[in-house]
Amino acid sequence: MESKGSISDTLVNVHFPSQIIPSVIVIGGGISGIAAAQAFTNASFKVILLESRDRLGGRIHTDYSFGCPNPLAPLIRCLGLSLYRTSGDNSVLYDHDLESYTLYDKDGHQVPQEMVIEVGETFKRILKETEKVRDEHSEDMSILQAISIVLDRCPDLRQKGIAHEEQVLSGGHGLMVQGYYPVIKALAKDIDVRLNHRVTKVYYGCNKVMVTVEDGSNFIADAAVITVPLGILKANFIEFEPKLPDWKVAAISDLGVGNENKIALRFDYVFWPNVELLGIVAPSSYACGYFLNLHKATGYPILVYMAAGRFAYDLEKLSDETAAKFVMLQLKKMFPDATDPVQYLVSRWGTDPNSLGSYSYDLVGMPEDVYDRLRAPLGNLFFGGEAVSLDHQGSVHGAYSAGVMAAGNCKSYLLEKLGSLVKLQLASFREEMLEATVPLQISRI
Repeated sequence: MESKGSISDTLVNVHFPSQIIPSVIVIGGGISGIAAAQAFTNASFKVILLESRDRLGGRIHTDYSFGCPNPLAPLIRCLGLSLYRTSGDNSVLYDHDLESYTLYDKDGHQVPQEMVIEVGETFKRILKETEKVRDEHSEDMSILQAISIVLDRCPDLRQKGIAHEEQVLSGGHGLMVQGYYPVIKALAKDIDVRLNHRVTKVYYGCNKVMVTVEDGSNFIADAAVITVPLGILKANFIEFEPKLPDWKVAAISDLGVGNENKIALRFDYVFWPNVELLGIVAPSSYACGYFLNLHKATGYPILVYMAAGRFAYDLEKLSDETAAKFVMLQLKKMFPDATDPVQYLVSRWGTDPNSLGSYSYDLVGMPEDVYDRLRAPLGNLFFGGEAVSLDHQGSVHGAYSAGVMAAGNCKSYLLEKLGSLVKLQLASFREEMLEATVPLQISRI
């Protein structure tokens, strides 16, 4: 934890001893933790980042074994990286534009594009009507319940065939062509990173924080920023001393953790149409799914199957080979002449002991102040991660901004404390100078 400089220059025009430079421990090496650590490094704080995995990045992991990446706009552009735009602003169906979306039913028959567009437009109308339902009801309810009310009121909006509900986020979406690794690498530059350091206990308060890792080693600093996934906090994998107050524990409990997995399939050649997504429609959301066409963005013959919800958890009960075979059954219904993949990869975020889920989400009936309580600091203990993002929970950019926000709050806290130390240092400095100069003045008389 070597210091790159002294923050005292920003306070008074004097260099102070290194022992008063604030020190911080960042727990969690996902993009939120890295963003926080970078903010501290830029401010010349002493910072150390502890990560349980043998790599950085957390839940955004780039695998290059296929020959190309398997998947912060301003930051991405600053680094000169390519961003492949997969949708325009406020797209609805699976967050992608309908003109680059081909759907198939459960028997492998292609759904007419006219119907796809019609359902997409109908769904936009349904979402608009749910706003009225929200204004009419004071009690909290799920989107599904609100849509049911809308369909009861407006039978003409009911359609046989395909239907899917998806959260609409502003700004559109994109695919990192080179993967996220260049972003992680750039952000982690000059940071003291300790991999394979699984945190088991955090002692906080009394002006210091002590963090214990799995091998019994301890790290001590003035403050700590917790950026581990919400699933880890829910599972109580980290012990806190003193114990977290009831209002903080309730905040952790009041949010949900969702799961989404990917099965990447690499083929010898392309046998599918040149669209961004190949979707599967079915009577229930459990059976729905879609393939992301990486060939369109990267030029490599790769499809990535996306599995969410209960299906994502059930998929983790299968071996990699069985999971890949199941996905191929779906693909061969759409393309009977599809060849077997030459390589496949399967993610297991739900059972990964370093994540225990993919993203946080709102639970029906949760208190309105849950996010305020979740991100609220406990003395010298601060909280980051995508779950505490102000407006983009469950996203990479939300995790990044939450890390920066947590670091900013922590810096303000420590600088305020440092201000008191600086005043004491100056007072002591003046007394020492007075003691040293008075005898010299007397000697000249």
